[in-house]
Amino acid sequence: MAYPTVDAAYGYKPVNLIGGQVFAGSTRNLPVQYNYGTAMYYGDLVTLSAGYVVIATYPVSTTNTTVGVFLGCYYTNPTTKQRQYAQYYPGSVTAGDITAIIGDDPDQVIRAAVTTGASATTIGSASSILVGVNMAGNTLTGSATTGNSSGAVVAASATTSGGGFRVLNLVPDSQISTSATYVSGGAASATSVVVSGLTIGQVLPVGTDVFNLVGGQLQFTGSTLSAASTVSTTGSTTLTVTAVTTQVAGTVVLVQSPEVLVKLNFGAHRYYVA
Repeated sequence: MAYPTVDAAYGYKPVNLIGGQVFAGSTRNLPVQYNYGTAMYYGDLVTLSAGYVVIATYPVSTTNTTVGVFLGCYYTNPTTKQRQYAQYYPGSVTAGDITAIIGDDPDQVIRAAVTTGASATTIGSASSILVGVNMAGNTLTGSATTGNSSGAVVAASATTSGGGFRVLNLVPDSQISTSATYVSGGAASATSVVVSGLTIGQVLPVGTDVFNLVGGQLQFTGSTLSAASTVSTTGSTTLTVTAVTTQVAGTVVLVQSPEVLVKLNFGAHRYYVA
């Protein structure tokens, strides 16, 4: 499907630099060992071993570090003897000049999809309450069909330490908004709210934010879905949420954010490890 629909994880995409720095999309060329046996896909996180690029250990964290994002490679094809440029490295290439193209700036801003679990392919949602905190990455390998990574960040993985990524912002372009009508619950500190008017079969993932619509403006209630919900009736639907801070009332807008902008944490990028 065409963007902004996000139907699968696509890896880690450098899109900018923090602090208003000029982003030129610059890369660094680093060697890959002859006959290295593990595939590396476009958008994977990689690290260095004995001076050679290798796939990073997932999920990347302050323990499993990285030097940046794999953005393709080139090498002399051992069969044709011609220089070959490739979207991904398939593994076990018997060439002595394999060169990985790496986005290695530790200040780069990365766009990533959100999945429902570390090994899940289902797209989830990142809540507003995750902005400014850490998230963990997933553990899926990429696709030889597309050449793309399956890297993503994991919904409901907020942590105060050790996480590989710091959330900078949600991506508004791909957000999905659904209107409903408040029925009951939803008082301050409540952990459930009942709404009506949702479509049968609709899936609301963990991390979907709950807003009130007030005078045409969105007012965040401070709550987000703490459990996924599949709508099974045209009547009322009970949503399990984190503690409400502002009374849910009137017209309710449920906002899913399937993408985030993140930065590699200080201790997760090897250039920032003492």
